[in-house]
Amino acid sequence: MPAAQAISTEQVIEYLRDTVGSEFTSKDLVNASAYFGVGVQTVAKRVLQFKTAPGKYSYNQVHTNIIEPVATLIPEKDDSYVPFGPFQDIKKVVRSGKFYPMFITGYSGNGKTYSVEQSCAQLRRELIRVNITIETDEDDLIGGFRLVDGNTVWHNGPVIEALERGAILLLDEIDLASNKILCLQSVLEGKGVFLKKIGKYVKPADGFNVIATANTKGKGSDDGRFIGTNILNEAFLERFPITFEQDYPTAPIETKILINNNCDEDFADNLIKWAGVIRKTFFDGGVDEVITTRRLVHIVQAYSIFGNRLDAITKCISRFDDDTKQSFLDLYTKVDAGEDFDYTEEETQEEVPQSNCQDF
Repeated sequence: MPAAQAISTEQVIEYLRDTVGSEFTSKDLVNASAYFGVGVQTVAKRVLQFKTAPGKYSYNQVHTNIIEPVATLIPEKDDSYVPFGPFQDIKKVVRSGKFYPMFITGYSGNGKTYSVEQSCAQLRRELIRVNITIETDEDDLIGGFRLVDGNTVWHNGPVIEALERGAILLLDEIDLASNKILCLQSVLEGKGVFLKKIGKYVKPADGFNVIATANTKGKGSDDGRFIGTNILNEAFLERFPITFEQDYPTAPIETKILINNNCDEDFADNLIKWAGVIRKTFFDGGVDEVITTRRLVHIVQAYSIFGNRLDAITKCISRFDDDTKQSFLDLYTKVDAGEDFDYTEEETQEEVPQSNCQDF
């Protein structure tokens, strides 16, 4: 009998073909798990791509003799990633393997989603990301019947896949959802879900967890910056036991992020000062736009392509209105010329030179 840790899809299929043939059921998977000395879930994962119906599997002439392994859902590790904010706490929860839903809120472009992806990448955990919109419904999340070769076949949605695989389910931009998201109530309680259309109850496998990201706290956007966000049901929000508030990284961390994206130190220092002044003015109510960490990285990437700092900045902020764009460009010109600006969170508006504030 092969060692448990060495069980492959090929070995499982070979055992099943020798014992029951090319058609097999969940009961046969139980026998296979006993033979190999592993859990049923481990065996089920090896043959997931051969599932044809609830509890039924088929390995027939449609398949070649070369068996492709189930595609991994582990995110790619980014060696240039710089952890900040609640990253270590998120990673602790993921590492624990416990079911403990998390809600991460913060401004757009500050790395909420990427922090979840990289925590899973570092811990070698599968991640299924679902981008939520106002149109997202139960069929999108749980699954439904699809027409395949003239036959109606049930297809699992991302939630069921995550439940069965023991993966992390990332509900991205959850505050864009309608009340149809309430179909996940039992899932958020860790109880799995009953698929009423096929009469099957799916329990969460070990390691399953839910993480949601949002620009708001599920109470809507009072300032109108995040149009389309909705007020989420209080009972739904209550099922997230912990909420992390993610801010933009500190200047040293953000500098490291830019340098890790092949930005030279001088340009990185200028960009951080420039973004810092804009953010401070934004939070003080002086401007309606803000420079995110994501946009700073976009500027660095544009500079690597076009080779001109001001041109790269111009291209990356052209989505703003003309007055805002010109003010931002004028400010960067002053920063690049060596003018001093106070932009740390501890300093007050009065400490910013009046001449600088007039640009905004």
